Amino acid sequence: MDIQEIRNDTPGTQFHIHLNSAGASLQPIPVIEAVHEYLQEEALHGGYEIEAARKENIEGFYPAVANLLNAKAVNIAFASSATEAYNKALSAIPFEEGDVLLTTDDDYSSNQIAFLFLQKRYKIRIVRSGKLPTGGLDLESIKNLIEKHHPKLVAITHVPTNSGLVQDIVGVGALCKQHGIWYMVDACQSAGQLPLDVEKIGCDFLSATMRKWLRGPRGSGFLYVSDRVLQAGLESFFPDLGGANWIGANQYEQLKNARLFEYWEKNYALVIGGKVAVEYALQIGLENIESRVGELASHTRQQLAMLPGWKVLDLGKKKCGIVTAHHETGRPSQFSQALKKANINAGFARTVNAVIDFTEKGVEWAMRVSPHYYNSKEEIDRMIEVLKKG
Repeated sequence: MDIQEIRNDTPGTQFHIHLNSAGASLQPIPVIEAVHEYLQEEALHGGYEIEAARKENIEGFYPAVANLLNAKAVNIAFASSATEAYNKALSAIPFEEGDVLLTTDDDYSSNQIAFLFLQKRYKIRIVRSGKLPTGGLDLESIKNLIEKHHPKLVAITHVPTNSGLVQDIVGVGALCKQHGIWYMVDACQSAGQLPLDVEKIGCDFLSATMRKWLRGPRGSGFLYVSDRVLQAGLESFFPDLGGANWIGANQYEQLKNARLFEYWEKNYALVIGGKVAVEYALQIGLENIESRVGELASHTRQQLAMLPGWKVLDLGKKKCGIVTAHHETGRPSQFSQALKKANINAGFARTVNAVIDFTEKGVEWAMRVSPHYYNSKEEIDRMIEVLKKG
């Protein structure tokens, strides 16, 4: 991996030390140019006309994402965000009153809100698994809860947005397959920084965004849909003519592939930008990215742990590119302003982002540092210097 070449390909590195890829990464030039070019063509020639002219390029989105996941193009749907993809999949699960949804304490906050909505609307029960002493889901607890409650759905976030924790989604997938349970994975914070193989994971749905570790444009994401889902005829609430055909006055027919989860209207500039972002990541190699990001995150944790007053909060046997830390007496505004003044981008999360996790850790906020492969140890050390003066 030629880091200098990659930095030259990333204009934003000239202006900021960007350590906020868990929020949104800096986009590389090929992604920027692909989106700009499409928008310019639309402006000059018309939206429908350019969609038709660029059909082959647009269609390339699906095999590109399929290659990222070791899937087939027919199992991929475009989405405007990870949350849209996730909620469409969630709405397809045929819940009935009394059904159990099994999840973890470390699921994404928006997912937890959606679960609570289902509890309110359909009178389902939410059951959360136990955790290992080292952090993360306890596979034995998942197994016992599956056998006890026979859940309609198991929903797991691979990497929580508020922590460097990496959860055992492969182990959970094996249990769901054994018991014939629908299985959803939120890969919003892992797609682009960790290799993903849906065959090994064994999930029925997997959702992600482009803007984070994949370095794609905001407003784009994807949903993986398994053959089992397609064969069962599951569909999301309120399909439109993007995912179904109106074949009679009182009859419609859903598509036979994952695009039944799409809406007709899309920003095709972002579809193409997402395609280019995935191809860019695949060219570098997900194993290479995982190694580089892991090295930078480990360096970040080591340096933060040595800073007076700071405590690194990340748990789990395996950790990734998200690093969270808390200062025992300082205020988040004090550190965010100091970093901003030094042209350093980092994130700050509050309890609303992780009610269960932060309550258990006894903190009300955490700084979230998320270096990507285009960052350097020198940039992280510069951040540490600023925090030291904080």
